[in-house]
Amino acid sequence: MTDLLAYNIGDRSGPLSRLLTEGALSMAYQPIVSLTGGSIHAHEALVRGPQGMPLQAPDALFSAARREGLVQDFEVACVALALRQWSQMQRAGRLFVNISASALVRCFDGKDAAELRAALLHHGIDPDRLVFEITEHEHVSDIPRLARVAEQVHATGARFALDDFGDGRSSLRLWSELAPDYVKIDKYFTADIARHAQRLKTLQALLHIAETFGSALVAEGIETADDLRVLRDLGLSFGQGYFLGRPARQPADAVDAPALAVVGSSRVAVLPSLRVAASPGRVTQVHVLRAQGIAAQTTCDELARLFDANPAWHAAAFVDEAGRPLGLLGRQDFLDRHAKPFFKEIYGRKPSLTFANLRPTVVDIEADFDALVGVLMSPDQRYLTEGFIYVQNGVYEGLGTGHQLVRQVTESRLEAARHANPLTLLPGNIPISEHIDRLCAAGAEFVACYADLANFKPFNDYYGYWRGDEAIKLLSMKIQSHCDPRRDFVGHVGGDDFVMLFQSHDWETRCESIVDEFDEAVRLLYDDEARGRGGIEAEDRHGTHRFFGFISLYMGAVPIRRGTGLQKASEVANAAALAKQRAKLSGLAVYVEAGAAEARQPMPL
Repeated sequence: MTDLLAYNIGDRSGPLSRLLTEGALSMAYQPIVSLTGGSIHAHEALVRGPQGMPLQAPDALFSAARREGLVQDFEVACVALALRQWSQMQRAGRLFVNISASALVRCFDGKDAAELRAALLHHGIDPDRLVFEITEHEHVSDIPRLARVAEQVHATGARFALDDFGDGRSSLRLWSELAPDYVKIDKYFTADIARHAQRLKTLQALLHIAETFGSALVAEGIETADDLRVLRDLGLSFGQGYFLGRPARQPADAVDAPALAVVGSSRVAVLPSLRVAASPGRVTQVHVLRAQGIAAQTTCDELARLFDANPAWHAAAFVDEAGRPLGLLGRQDFLDRHAKPFFKEIYGRKPSLTFANLRPTVVDIEADFDALVGVLMSPDQRYLTEGFIYVQNGVYEGLGTGHQLVRQVTESRLEAARHANPLTLLPGNIPISEHIDRLCAAGAEFVACYADLANFKPFNDYYGYWRGDEAIKLLSMKIQSHCDPRRDFVGHVGGDDFVMLFQSHDWETRCESIVDEFDEAVRLLYDDEARGRGGIEAEDRHGTHRFFGFISLYMGAVPIRRGTGLQKASEVANAAALAKQRAKLSGLAVYVEAGAAEARQPMPL
């Protein structure tokens, strides 16, 4: 039987050629770990040169292979060596071996599944336990050919992994056509992910793609407990990195203890959030009136008949032969003119374009709402009556009204505020609810805390909203300074209402520090006279003028333990809000619901 993994060094005499001839290369094995159970799912074989020599590291070996013209032969030699060593060790579990697309095609193109399976068995490994990890230093030039070879290899029972997805070489097209069983995400997207919201968003998108294509994601480069916890909670299937296990000559039998503790922990990661308000969307979300474009030569009498036949038109858009807008004429303005004495006789057969606004507001249908703020505030307010012209690539698409746009922008801003509060940039209602649901689903033990200010409204009325905003931002700063961003989630419901979801065991001390520091610092927002009197004279909610003391902070806390019966975000939020009300009624700065004694027990790591 022909050895499909044969390689040819020829008469080359370089350092790498000598190592291959002497059989001086070896393999190290790094575990690939299940992030759901903490078991070792597979090992990746990684080539090593003689210890202490210049060609010990993989990068040095591949550089030598390029210099000596041995790249494909070197890759094939590494695969053959990995299979031989793995077979000799008689290890269970899957083995990942690295090979480029071109080397894979060279070895296996034109062979049927039975021949390929026999060749792999000849090397001492069951194809069902083998994963070919496609590594590319250049773009794959012939994807259809690679896909045909991959289909035959798949038929033997072997699997495929796509390596370093996202580094600029592994493409989405390759993912789609190769249909790999695994996709290994480049470490750029996973390293320090606990601090980078943009990378987290990218991974969430890749998870959706993986679900569509039926691939399992492997996060590479996991080096910290925080990153491992975030990746676990995102739902990635597998992970690989120094924190889980380093490459070693002997394959690991178990995951390193610190990593295993994180995987098995009930503590939930606080996912990093974008520190900007969510984008409100695009113009295409607005209702566009698909009114027909009007030719420039359309007469006034013809336009009157068109308006009569189309009562929904609030205006008429004039366009040239290419569909580009020429002008806009408001319905009411035109009909008022048309109803005047002698108008029909004088202007009835003349072009109606004469009365149009030749410099109308033109909005690209792909524009975002932030770009339209200038339009809404422009000195030319005719858009409020005659509306807009919507275009796409400069071509007329339809009409829109000013009040529709204002309403849509307002609704979009409100929706954005549910995701991120525009004043503090803290997560809003939706992220708060999502994090509570994640905590409950994981069976985590945590403390839900609701914070609110007393005497805030009279302060805001007396000094103005700008100083009220300063008080809210001060509270936000104090809360965040005493919360552990790796364990504790901070959200801003709106106004002076904040939510904290503590997994820190010393949560009560943190709450007391927040109250003490805020109550002291907020007094600096009052003027000297108010500080001397201990407060201000202002109207209450009933319009009665009376004295109000300084703003003070109250917190209601609810320990959430297994079996408490609170398993939904709405239930937890309502319980915390009720505890906050009891804090104000009782006069306690930090009011803790029943179960406080249990809550003082250390939180799980």
